Amino acid sequence: MTANQQPLLQLTYIRFVVICAQTCALTFAILYLHLPISPWFSGSALLLLAFLNLVTYARLHSAFPVTSLELFSQLLADCIIYGFLLYHTGGGTNPFVSMLLIPLIIAVMTLENRYIWIIGILVSLMYGILLRDYVPITPMFGHQHGVTDYLDIHMVGMWINFLMTAIVITYFITHLNRSLQAQQKALIESRETAIHNQQLLSLATIAAGTAHELGTPLGTMRVLLHEMSKDPRLDTEQQEDLDLLQQQVQVCAGKLKEMARSVEEEQSSEHTTLATEFMQDIIEQWKITRPEVTFTLNVKADLPPDLRSTTALRQAILNLLNNAADANPQGIRISLTWDKDDVFMRIRDFGPGLPIEQADQLGKPFITTKGGGLGIGLFLTSSTIASYDGDVQLYNAEDSGTITEVRLSRRAVHG
Repeated sequence: MTANQQPLLQLTYIRFVVICAQTCALTFAILYLHLPISPWFSGSALLLLAFLNLVTYARLHSAFPVTSLELFSQLLADCIIYGFLLYHTGGGTNPFVSMLLIPLIIAVMTLENRYIWIIGILVSLMYGILLRDYVPITPMFGHQHGVTDYLDIHMVGMWINFLMTAIVITYFITHLNRSLQAQQKALIESRETAIHNQQLLSLATIAAGTAHELGTPLGTMRVLLHEMSKDPRLDTEQQEDLDLLQQQVQVCAGKLKEMARSVEEEQSSEHTTLATEFMQDIIEQWKITRPEVTFTLNVKADLPPDLRSTTALRQAILNLLNNAADANPQGIRISLTWDKDDVFMRIRDFGPGLPIEQADQLGKPFITTKGGGLGIGLFLTSSTIASYDGDVQLYNAEDSGTITEVRLSRRAVHG
């Protein structure tokens, strides 16, 4: 709903309460108290208010937004109808005269100052006029009803009016505050999303430039390593080290090629695979880049579901595995499970764990627990997994180390 649509909807509910309460009060006053109230004037005012309420409720279901001027006009109409009704039912002596405050309260909570002042001045003038000019409803006292009885009934009417006004105000302000809080929350989330997208765009621009610049030194390293591997003086251990370096350079070059791909190429290379195959492919790539790690992999013994396999998603999971290896490459535990809605990946390392002072900040750009880290890996990983209707949670294990839990929705298999 728009900013003024919710208050206008609440106004229709308040009108309904006022119509019901005034109908009961007028019926009691005319039939039981035999007060000289014209049912035609008072009834026409309530019918007009009911008609306005029906038109307003129907209007709220249209696609047109509610403007401040329209809400002000609605409150102005309420003031006039209430004034007309009060004029024919005792004016300022009517115990329900304070219902003139209802439009003012709504205006104060929702409208600009100029509209508030107009409504405030109008209801103040109307109240002053109704203290002097009105149709009196003094009862014809007989042997059954005296002045004391009338005063008692008037006091009861004032109490009922106070109770009704308190209920209406409480209901309206409570619902309006909830609406304002929801709008404020949506605004904050929208602002955070915009900042998040700007950060992603900045990182993507930097990454593109870096990928272009790293191509030359990697090419030079590839040539030099190839020449060094031909040296006949190398022993077996040195030859293995050179082979490993060549393999690592080749992996880096492949990563740069993936970064240089266009979005269209990335989307065209997307395919669906079993969750177990998806995880196995990532681990095979991880073992090449991190040959020093030792780990165990536990997979649920059941028919695995399908997952979307993209370069971005594989890289995101690989980043989490590298984080675990950076903490402690020995004894990493990896598990893969699923239910009817989601696929869960759990990575347990035995490193130093998460620092308490940074636990709430992890996942934001440039926040890192590594001495030489840039603080963008987990940020990009979280953003990527969130785009596949998933999330990442990190927390300290009971004894030592960190537990990383990844949830991927099975609903996102087909995009």
